[in-house]
Amino acid sequence: QVQLVESGGGLVQAGGSLRLSCAASGRTFDSYVLGWFRQVPGKEREIVAAIRWKVGSTYYADSVKGRFTISRDNGKNTVYLQMNSLKPEDTAVYYCAARPIVIVRTDPKQYPYWGQGTQVTVSS
Repeated sequence: QVQLVESGGGLVQAGGSLRLSCAASGRTFDSYVLGWFRQVPGKEREIVAAIRWKVGSTYYADSVKGRFTISRDNGKNTVYLQMNSLKPEDTAVYYCAARPIVIVRTDPKQYPYWGQGTQVTVSS
């Protein structure tokens, strides 16, 4: 069974940085896409970034391009989301998700495995 455990959320001032981590276990992830999504109350969950585990190619939502970087450490089975130049509108619960097909999709319904989420709050 795939397990995803996020960490690294918190409170930061606008312009600051945070790094989220997602420890993945239960599978060999060579044929997976791992993604970061975020959700605020009353809104749909939206993709932030995704990475093809084996080749390392990445996808970013337009709203975070140039500010966020997704990466993975194969040895630690961990995916990271480095978030720089944070804005109050980045405030959300951030979720790690996994998709067992090596095609990036932006629809959260295409990801069957999810972590519990970690809160990121950016103050102005």
